[in-house]
Amino acid sequence: MELHRGRLFDHVHLRVRDLEASKKFYRAVLESLGVPFGGEFPGAFWADEFYVSADAPPTEKMHLAFQAPDKDTVHRFHAAAVAAGGRDNGGPGERHYHPGYYAAFVLDPDGNNIEAVFHGPAKRSAASVVVSF
Repeated sequence: MELHRGRLFDHVHLRVRDLEASKKFYRAVLESLGVPFGGEFPGAFWADEFYVSADAPPTEKMHLAFQAPDKDTVHRFHAAAVAAGGRDNGGPGERHYHPGYYAAFVLDPDGNNIEAVFHGPAKRSAASVVVSF
């Protein structure tokens, strides 16, 4: 197990109603994003900092966004998630959040809003250059 420092979250724990349905959904989602499945034991599974269990009432109304390296990955995410039991909640496309924001949304088996987002190519302008002394 690798310990990461400097990230905002140590882990995210999602509770689900049907572990097998969620495992099928999240395996497909993670695979489409190039994230390896971490492992499982009775009642739970994980990948990197993402932990899923069926040990309490399910998490509701969560919005979870995964980073995607490009637009093609956003498309693969959406197709894989829908094929694995997710419900479309906004197909791949540009969003108004900022220029270059390209995302897709799917509801997981418990109705949580799961997103894959590509923030576009890095653009540097005089206003965005960081100067350190």
